[in-house]
Amino acid sequence: MIVTRKWLEEFIDISKISTDDICKTLNAIGLEVDSLKKVRIAPKVVVGKVLEKEKHPDADKLNICQVDIGSETVQIVCGAKNVDAGQYVPVATVGCKLSKDFKIKKAKLRGVESIGMICSSTELGLAKLNDGILELDNSIGELVVGKELNEYSLLNDDIIEIELTANRGDCLSINGVARELSAFYNLPIIKKEKKLQNKEVGIGQFLEVECDSAVDSSLIFKAIDFSNFKLPVLYKIRVGIIDKFEENDISDAIAYSIHSHGVILNAYANEDADKLNDLSVIHVKKDKDGFDNVYGKELLSTVCVEHKKLENINDTIFIIEASYINPEKLSKKVFETKRKTADIYYKTSRGSEPNIKAGIDNFTTFISKYGAKVYNGSEAFVEDIQPKYLDININKINSLIGQEIEKAEIENILNALGFGVKEGLNDVFSIQIPCHRHDIKNMADVTEEIVRIVGIDNIKAKPLAIQEVNRFNQTAINLIKKNKIRRKAIENGFFETLSYVFTNKENLQKYGFKVVKEELDILNPIVNELNTLRTTILLNLVEACSNNFKQGIKRASFYEIGKVIDENRNESTKISFIHSGAKEQESVNNAGKPENVDFFDFAKRVLNSVGKFDLEPMSNIDNKFIHPYQNANVIIDGKNVGYICKLHPSVANEFDLPDTFLAEIDFELIKDELVKVHSTSKFQSSRKDLSIIAPKDMPFSKIKKAINAINDKNIKQYNLIDIYSDEKLENNESLTIRFILQNDEKTLEEDDITATMNKILEKLDSELGIGLR
Repeated sequence: MIVTRKWLEEFIDISKISTDDICKTLNAIGLEVDSLKKVRIAPKVVVGKVLEKEKHPDADKLNICQVDIGSETVQIVCGAKNVDAGQYVPVATVGCKLSKDFKIKKAKLRGVESIGMICSSTELGLAKLNDGILELDNSIGELVVGKELNEYSLLNDDIIEIELTANRGDCLSINGVARELSAFYNLPIIKKEKKLQNKEVGIGQFLEVECDSAVDSSLIFKAIDFSNFKLPVLYKIRVGIIDKFEENDISDAIAYSIHSHGVILNAYANEDADKLNDLSVIHVKKDKDGFDNVYGKELLSTVCVEHKKLENINDTIFIIEASYINPEKLSKKVFETKRKTADIYYKTSRGSEPNIKAGIDNFTTFISKYGAKVYNGSEAFVEDIQPKYLDININKINSLIGQEIEKAEIENILNALGFGVKEGLNDVFSIQIPCHRHDIKNMADVTEEIVRIVGIDNIKAKPLAIQEVNRFNQTAINLIKKNKIRRKAIENGFFETLSYVFTNKENLQKYGFKVVKEELDILNPIVNELNTLRTTILLNLVEACSNNFKQGIKRASFYEIGKVIDENRNESTKISFIHSGAKEQESVNNAGKPENVDFFDFAKRVLNSVGKFDLEPMSNIDNKFIHPYQNANVIIDGKNVGYICKLHPSVANEFDLPDTFLAEIDFELIKDELVKVHSTSKFQSSRKDLSIIAPKDMPFSKIKKAINAINDKNIKQYNLIDIYSDEKLENNESLTIRFILQNDEKTLEEDDITATMNKILEKLDSELGIGLR
């Protein structure tokens, strides 16, 4: 938001307050000043009057002008197309330094002497208005030939740029910023009289508006004759400052008024309206998406969303529209429909000025002053905005502030900010929230308003009082579990990464991962490479490994705990692991040629990080990262909690990676049980190997389940140590299982060992139909 000191002075008397003090105040009340620029026109630039103009004899694009500069009449050669006799213009006289490297001297242009220079707005350090010279008028002050332009205070202004937060739409106008300064300095807003040049004809004889009852917008239409309207140069310069200058007096007057008062205005040429018997007719109705549209011969605008550029500027009669719509309702509809918006939406979605009657009155008063004539009456469709009320407790407000603020001071501050205040019982105020303050929702918001005006620097610092309570909840439990897993993962050689929750949608689809549904996807991605929410962390980890290998690193081992989002935009927490390349660093032990990691090495490191789990072959491969033969579901307490696999070779080649292994596990389903301590047996243990014949298609998990069902206390541990097959075994294979047997109360005898092994064989035979080799 850009304001200037002189522009502010039209709304509030700040003549006794310095610009630097105003900037400090704006910062203190939450309107952060981003920059301050003091525009000062160079000395020896004076008001000149062009007396004569004739073509240069030797140059088609040059003119020879006789210019009165007060002390004398000088000859100036000028190349601007718009220079003409009778104009008042800025003249840089001989000796003037327009910049460090630009000093005006006497010169000859194509053989004709030139003494001085007629200046454009940019050469004076002002906003660009055209490609020619700047034509002056009395809007900057009474023009006196020969008077230096640095004596005209309206041109030598201080420009303040304010960085507003999205909730402060009420400050997107000069009037809005003036309201804030008025409250802080306790100065009244200057009231302006309504003075119009009216035409004898009423609007009803010229314009008819048909408006549907379902329309959400408040609208007022006025008909105005711009035949004799000319926008003075001061206002063109101000419009140029806010980067809206269009070299079109009507559009510039509208931009000036919107920036001044905050009410949204729009203009339609008379010939764009649907004419019936010389009566201009426009229609206001909703489109299929529920937006309010204005129609004439064709669609003219979408109210508060997209205003088309005024094109038929040769017309003399225009229809001016003032509009307002609730910003929350508007922005929600735009978000849901992904509607294309124009520049005007920036103001309307943050909350434009709702008092559109005052806005249209200010605009018509302004243009009437400079030649426009207004048709009597108006076509109005104004929704009655009901004010919102809020009860606030003074004691609670002071508790939030941490300092005692007098009740009278709180009341004065709220009144100054435009709140209606009624005192109730028990230190309670009933306040009416101003219609332009869309951001005030609760007592915390009101407290913030009070603190802004009191000044945060005037709130005394106090030590923070902390009351300890039991906060051990699910969040704390998850944090403890996360930190445990982090330590274990680091112990097993994994480095933690932290990547964006965004990723590339095309890559997710390319490798077969699910993507967020179109209607739930993000609207405005940071960049095209991060244009959707991730449904897996693995793509980010593979890209991280690839980037490391491109830097010459021969092994990469990462893990990440983070959020993923499914196609319905539901969040869940996953822990993902990746290892690519060598099993270990180069060293003497491996003669500088370490082996690549394999599936079981990787699985063991993951198990050591997250705790005990079982593996079973995957029956459904749902993405292209998974190797068709080296893969397994991760099973905890009989539940499938994720998967572990080798990265498919074709994908690894695309990312220039060697052997790479991946795992992604549901963090919530990882067990985090306390380790229970048991006494160990002091008696000797025994080892027994059992070789059994089983079908090749029988998973080892079935055999484990049968052995566990025996529930023999002598079996302390067992592991599959060998798999053998040959032609004689046909569709079967030999599995060698090593058992560690031990009793807690005695040394096992041969009979005890035999009894246990027989139990195992009997169970395998009866349940699975398998036995000794």
